[in-house]
Amino acid sequence: MAGNSQRPNRRTSNKKGAQVGSGGKRRRGLEGKGPTPPAEMRKGHVKNRIANAKARQSARRPAARRSGKGTSELVVGRNPVVEALREGVPASTLYVQQFIDNDERVREALKLAADRGGIHLMEAPRPELDRMTNGLNHQGLVLQIPPYEYAHPEDLSAAAYDDGEDPLIVALDGVTDPRNLGAVVRSVAAFGGHGVVVPERRAAGMTAGAWKTSAGTAARTPVARATNLTRALEAYQKEGLFVVGLAADGEAEIQDVAALDGPLVIVVGSEGKGLSRLVGETCDMRVRIPMPGGAESLNAGVAAGVALYEAARRRRG
Repeated sequence: MAGNSQRPNRRTSNKKGAQVGSGGKRRRGLEGKGPTPPAEMRKGHVKNRIANAKARQSARRPAARRSGKGTSELVVGRNPVVEALREGVPASTLYVQQFIDNDERVREALKLAADRGGIHLMEAPRPELDRMTNGLNHQGLVLQIPPYEYAHPEDLSAAAYDDGEDPLIVALDGVTDPRNLGAVVRSVAAFGGHGVVVPERRAAGMTAGAWKTSAGTAARTPVARATNLTRALEAYQKEGLFVVGLAADGEAEIQDVAALDGPLVIVVGSEGKGLSRLVGETCDMRVRIPMPGGAESLNAGVAAGVALYEAARRRRG
């Protein structure tokens, strides 16, 4: 009968861990990893996102992308036409009624249009002007305003980075009065901002009234139009911009917000309703403007001016 095969005894050990050399892994694990990299190089840090956004913008340097044109507009009546020409509102054609009474306002309108250059002077019979204005009291003068060319929201931050500056942008949520839009454009220009963003629908556009209220600053301060304001704000956040919404019940007062000196979007709602729910939830922070006098709210132009002043003051410091 064959004997049972015997397996060699293996030495066992109660010692934990590897029985062979570690290859230096343990020693390397105890070594330091060197100095902590600066915030701009630490992945996930806000300064890293800002630095990456600046690098992307600098690499792309895209040509301005237009978000589309508005509609042409007519300014009707002698006083409105003269005021629009005085304020530098862009115009393509001045229509003058045949056999018009040549008073002082008509003479000034013709002189302003001729001095500016680039405005066509057209003489038209009264019935034609009546048809153009749908029967409004045009008093023999009609000024045609060309469609406004809106920028793309990304153009505003790209232009700021190209100039080596942190973007300072105002977005309007539900502001429907063109005069408020013009006032905001004027404030943005005054405090070194880089532009204004408005929604495509249910919002004021760059009409003749907005141009007049801007006091000429609309010629150098771009207005961008966003198909969806919430998505435009989210895109700014991905670029590293901090989005602050102005709200009467905000969780902090504006002078206490540390992020005002960096890449910033200030969102202003309508005077009556304030920020819409989705826009308010998208903001990184909702802040309030202290009003010791007890006023319930400020109109969009004034609120934007206060916030822009505080941001500009921080940047100078």
